[in-house]
Amino acid sequence: MKWEVVIGLEVHTQLSTQSKIFSSASTAFGAEPNRQACAVDIALPGVLPVLNRGAVERAIQLGLAIGAKINRKSIFARKNYFYPDLPKGYQISQFELPIVEGGSLTIQVGDSEKTINLTRAHLEEDAGKSLHEDFHGSTGIDLNRAGTPLLEIVSEPEMRSSAEAVAYAKALHGLVTWLGICDGNMQEGSFRVDANVSVRPVGQKEFGTRREIKNLNSFKFLQQAIDYEVQWQIEQIEDGNKIVQATVLFDPASGTTRMMRTKEDAHDYRYFPDPDLLPLHVSDDWIERVKAGLPELPSAKKARFSEQYGLSAYDAGVLTSSKAMSGYFEAAVTAGADGKATANWLMGEVSATLNRDEKDIADCPIAPASLAGLLKRIADNTISNKIAKEVFAAMWAGEGEADAVIEAKGLKQVTDSGAIEKIIDEVLAANAAMVDEYRSGKEKVFGALVGQAMKASKGKANPAQVNELLKKKLSS
Repeated sequence: MKWEVVIGLEVHTQLSTQSKIFSSASTAFGAEPNRQACAVDIALPGVLPVLNRGAVERAIQLGLAIGAKINRKSIFARKNYFYPDLPKGYQISQFELPIVEGGSLTIQVGDSEKTINLTRAHLEEDAGKSLHEDFHGSTGIDLNRAGTPLLEIVSEPEMRSSAEAVAYAKALHGLVTWLGICDGNMQEGSFRVDANVSVRPVGQKEFGTRREIKNLNSFKFLQQAIDYEVQWQIEQIEDGNKIVQATVLFDPASGTTRMMRTKEDAHDYRYFPDPDLLPLHVSDDWIERVKAGLPELPSAKKARFSEQYGLSAYDAGVLTSSKAMSGYFEAAVTAGADGKATANWLMGEVSATLNRDEKDIADCPIAPASLAGLLKRIADNTISNKIAKEVFAAMWAGEGEADAVIEAKGLKQVTDSGAIEKIIDEVLAANAAMVDEYRSGKEKVFGALVGQAMKASKGKANPAQVNELLKKKLSS
């Protein structure tokens, strides 16, 4: 039997406010346990929550960016459940009337694009954190995160592979950091993904029973967890077992998921409007002010890059995957580099070296103007593409600008026809057998002769001139 995978994601995005959603306590990361939990956060008797305006504005920004409906009236509700790190015994969230409804996000998977629709995005507070290490049979509770503002962004179950799920999560991560509404730090819990996964026979309309994989804090783990869960569910069904709706955790060490608890439905939480919080009313003027302050969005910048610089949709998509990457690209082009050449280098040598050194483009040791200086020397034939990689490596190591490196290492490309012709004559004389093979019709040896000429010039000869002069010599 052939199976279809059905995936929907719930992403908990920590909003970039300096204080919590219902109190003035700090949201800064890394404080000693329970040093940033005030009376409101720990629900002391008589305290009242006060909504953080900045959290609301960030939710509106996201809604506008994805083309969603911003509800002019939304309601905060109490989501009741009992867990040690939830001091009130309920979480303040939004249920029936969230602040954002609908919207969509376009993702790139390989060479194809797909639009994923969103169900909603709602404001809520985070819970605290249970600590199990170093307590020897007991659990510690840190309430610093309690009350931290979250925007839970829920997709429709429209993803059909782990690759699509990762592409969606990366696109959403790129968008929220682009807008500045979240710092996107997955290691610190600022961007956490829950994946709802089910399988069904191809052609069946009804969804299968889903299991929710909680708190995935890396794209790698998201892909691994979904792939394992899909295979597990298929094997269970094919063995005659039924899938039970459940919440599961992913263990990166073993690469497996394990059940944490059977999954609750909405009615189990006994949602009801929070009597301490009035309905949230968002005016048209407020929305217009937020809209006026939005930056150029990734989708608009992607379209502009394609039109302005002649880039493919894929290349433009990569360059607008983050605000830092798009900013670097435009800064290099503004400094005089060719758009297509800059794109090729950013997606090639620059990205490969960043990955090797585990750096982000924002931490690139070569400034955009410096990369532009290198690309200009390729364009004016001062150096070849091959030599440029050597220059790039030296620049990365802090040895100076491109011109200084080229001069210090004597890497300037040989473009003198007489000098190149002399090298070719020596190569032909030393490889008479290969010359005879070429002239007898074995044209494949031409590449080997070019290689010999480039080697003899220590890579400095202009490759185009070498090709031209070698062909002329061989045909004479």
